[in-house]
Amino acid sequence: MNIIQAIDQQAQGNSASCYWDEAGHHSYQSLWEESNHLAAYLQTLDIPSQAPVMIYCDQSFMTIVTMLAAVKAGHAYIPVDVDSPVERLIQINEIAQPGAILGINDLPVDLATLTISPAQLKDNLTYEKTAWDPQTRVQGADNFYIIFTSGTTGVPKGVQISHDNLLSYVNWMVQDFNLPNKVRCLSQPPYSFDLSVMDLYPTLVLGGELVALTHEVTNNFGQLFKVLPTFDLAEWVSTPSFVELCLLDKNFQQENYPHLRHFLFCGEELTHSTAQTLQERFPQAQIFNTYGPTEACVAVTSLEVTPEVLATYDRLPIGQAKADTRIWALDEKGNSAAEGELIISGPSVSKGYLNNPEKTQQAFFEVEGQRAYRSGDLGKITPEKMIFYRGRTDFQVKLHGFRIELEDIDQNLAALPQVDQAITVPRYDKNHKVTQLIAYVVLNQELADPSATLKAELAQNVMEYMVPQRIETRTQLPQTANGKIDRKSLMAEVNNHD
Repeated sequence: MNIIQAIDQQAQGNSASCYWDEAGHHSYQSLWEESNHLAAYLQTLDIPSQAPVMIYCDQSFMTIVTMLAAVKAGHAYIPVDVDSPVERLIQINEIAQPGAILGINDLPVDLATLTISPAQLKDNLTYEKTAWDPQTRVQGADNFYIIFTSGTTGVPKGVQISHDNLLSYVNWMVQDFNLPNKVRCLSQPPYSFDLSVMDLYPTLVLGGELVALTHEVTNNFGQLFKVLPTFDLAEWVSTPSFVELCLLDKNFQQENYPHLRHFLFCGEELTHSTAQTLQERFPQAQIFNTYGPTEACVAVTSLEVTPEVLATYDRLPIGQAKADTRIWALDEKGNSAAEGELIISGPSVSKGYLNNPEKTQQAFFEVEGQRAYRSGDLGKITPEKMIFYRGRTDFQVKLHGFRIELEDIDQNLAALPQVDQAITVPRYDKNHKVTQLIAYVVLNQELADPSATLKAELAQNVMEYMVPQRIETRTQLPQTANGKIDRKSLMAEVNNHD
């Protein structure tokens, strides 16, 4: 199966809605026609063969049309959210060297790369001078999308996901999660976050409808709690943090969401208490806990959280590997063990990081003819192949579902002119979940309000979710025996709580 063909088979001649956003409902037929016209237009541009294109995008139907048009024209897409800082946009453009930038919204900065404006994109939704050539569409090992994640040197890494990586994932979702045809699914994560793939492609392949929730509504609790019941959802995809927010509304329960039968979670740890509350509120729904790094295409393990599972485990497992994937653990000496760093191999594992052979070589390798990835996640695997997440081998954390390299924040803080040294640590709650980022800095000058000043300046260079909740000043930072800043002692200090 080719995913593009599968979507087209659902879309051609289909007047049913495939997407519902602030502009209203959009039909499958519109998706088919507009993506074909736009793909034909893109094929006339001077874009190198198979070069990726950056899409500066929001949560809208136009974004979906443009992503589909890009892969139909033979170009992987790089989604960059409109809420990204200008500096990140510049960094990604420099690393990826895209053949073009497709602006769903106007870019906040002029870049040397060929840029197609929102008006040009809109005008070419009806382009008919030449026909789309389907022979060029993305297939097989061709890159389908590239998502940039946080990097340890302050520079983001572009994870290349091929058509076949995505196909392995979509097939698993369609076959193993009991999703109905024509499912209506929440589309809440931004498209620059790979959790969005969990709702996007399985829903379109099943002929369902995506219901977009914008950044603005997500951040306005009053409006959020008001609109959610009107969506008549059948499937919910989000981080656990987002559903925890929704559970604050006492009306978030089965009675007000009569057709909501599936909850799928990924991006961070699903706690026992959250799953328990959700099960009490939605007794007719199936709840799935999944796990996976961006480098293995969204998720590679799953567990249906039943009353029996809740009764058996205090800390929920992340489940078992999907059928085409092997996951094992290596101890500190590199030997296979019941506990250690989780290694993932299978057809959904990425070929590596775009234009970054050094990082690719460090994280990826071949084993028994399959691509494998060193996840950096610690886990325990039982004889029954049940996997338990046990934290990170490095200082990479998940906060509200977003993967963050603490060293990325350190680098950007230390680059500020007022800062000599910087270190960032996570604060965990009793469920082992990151609730805050706290940074410690040594200043080289006095500031009236150091925390506010540094937060404001940092926000110019990193994503909003990477700005620490607290920035504290110190005259010096603790050091390890080899002269490095001792992050672990500060983590112990921050987490010395009941």
